[in-house]
Amino acid sequence: MSNKIFKATVHSVLIGYLIVLLILPIASIYVKGFSLGWDAFWKEVTGPLAWKSILLTVKLSIISTLIEAVVGSIIAYVLVRYTFRGKSILNSMVDLPFSLPTSVAGLMFLTLLGPKSPLGIWLDHLGITLLYNQTAIVIGLVFVTFPFVIRTVQPLLEQLDAAEEQASYTLGAGKWYTFRKVIFPAIFPGIIAGSMLAFSRSLAEFGAISLISGNLPGKTMVASVYIYGETQNYNPEGAAAISVILLTLSLLILWIINVLTHGKGRLA
Repeated sequence: MSNKIFKATVHSVLIGYLIVLLILPIASIYVKGFSLGWDAFWKEVTGPLAWKSILLTVKLSIISTLIEAVVGSIIAYVLVRYTFRGKSILNSMVDLPFSLPTSVAGLMFLTLLGPKSPLGIWLDHLGITLLYNQTAIVIGLVFVTFPFVIRTVQPLLEQLDAAEEQASYTLGAGKWYTFRKVIFPAIFPGIIAGSMLAFSRSLAEFGAISLISGNLPGKTMVASVYIYGETQNYNPEGAAAISVILLTLSLLILWIINVLTHGKGRLA
């Protein structure tokens, strides 16, 4: 009986946690977003600045995700397959964006690429500007989502027996053929899952982007910055409406990841 009581207590705690910390906050956004009706919601979402900020966020999130998919896979392969001095330090630094406040990351890029920094002065002489434009946003998004693809691909590479690669080479296959036929099919589910997580994370990034993008309406203002602006302009319904779009996209992405990794559509 005590075991049943313990299980019931654990279940109650978990359900309470889900309701208080997840379901209620998420539901409140949807309630607030539609509080003035569908017409008001649609008007807020399709407003010129709001719609441009959403499209810009999605576009730059896709670009940063594609970069992550390629670079993250390469770094994961190097960390798993090669041994070199400083490997443990590099491996531990991969998770730095998870623990570093994003506003600090934005300040870091301001310090590194600012007009008075050595690198900023050198880039300025070359006619290259990496602050207060869309390139700066991509740089910030790539940094804050850096660990996702690496950490989802690494376990798959560790499970892949290196002997399979060696066997492919022994049979006369080149590196590209071995990658396409042996390595890539094994890590593809991790690339997809990590990329989707990175994309979802990019949609909501605020701290770093607000410092390095310039926040120019219609040009470099992403959705998260637009939402913050609406709250400062005493328009919580408008902020909630845009939040509904981002939240729905994120939930949809998480659902797709769950289906691909655990459901009938599993890739592995």
